[in-house]
Amino acid sequence: MNLVIQGQKVETRALKDLATLTGSEGIGRLGNNAFRLIDAKPHPDLAAYCDTHQLDFAFVPEDRHLNNFRLFVTDMDSTLISIECIDEIADMQGLKTEVAAITEAAMRGELDFRESLTRRVALLEGLPEQALAQVFKERLRLNPGAEAMMAGLKNAGIVTVLVSGGFTYFTDRLQKQLGFDYAVANQLEIRNGKLTGRVKGEVIDAEAKRHTLQLVRKHHGFAPESVIAAGDGANDLPMLTEAGIGIAYHAKAVVRMQATHAINHAGLDGILRLFT
Repeated sequence: MNLVIQGQKVETRALKDLATLTGSEGIGRLGNNAFRLIDAKPHPDLAAYCDTHQLDFAFVPEDRHLNNFRLFVTDMDSTLISIECIDEIADMQGLKTEVAAITEAAMRGELDFRESLTRRVALLEGLPEQALAQVFKERLRLNPGAEAMMAGLKNAGIVTVLVSGGFTYFTDRLQKQLGFDYAVANQLEIRNGKLTGRVKGEVIDAEAKRHTLQLVRKHHGFAPESVIAAGDGANDLPMLTEAGIGIAYHAKAVVRMQATHAINHAGLDGILRLFT
């Protein structure tokens, strides 16, 4: 088993300490601030050391590479992008604090997602549709490594899906910008150029995310173990556990505990380096 170490900055001293701690037989470079410790072994102090030095770690079988995978499914808000879109839309109404509190409770798993979405969207009633365009143009930013991750997935021939409890206004544009094969999200109801405070059609919640992964996987005839999923909140857990590899990206504690791997410090391109 190899141990992948990565982060914003990986010091030589830390690599040597970790190699000694895990009895590694050698160190290989995977990219900028990403390394492989060959034939490393688990150690009870490993997690604490990496946490102290702001490093991500993951044990990965030597024969597991990116070309073993066929499907990648990711959440949008706070995973692919750095914001929660609904919080920023609410800010246009002067309600960001109130809406963000509901968002956080849902992300921690303390509040049913459907209920939280209904409550938050209701607060947006009367907001001009133009506010969505303003959020996309002025506030939406990709998380570090997003474009590199997508390029790497495409080069490997992996089918990509963006599935979100957010809104189609944003997922449709990101699908076009980044080249996702599929995009699924909630649709805000708009009448006379203003938000009605309601969602049209089926609500994309945790179960719908899992179901989307299943549908795409079965449509293409992919094996469950050939799927990678990434997310950050409690409503991503069914999707992450359905995948062969579930990655908690800068995620809440409840998600990190149940995911296959956690990336807390590296960018999204760190997902590629796990399987380089």
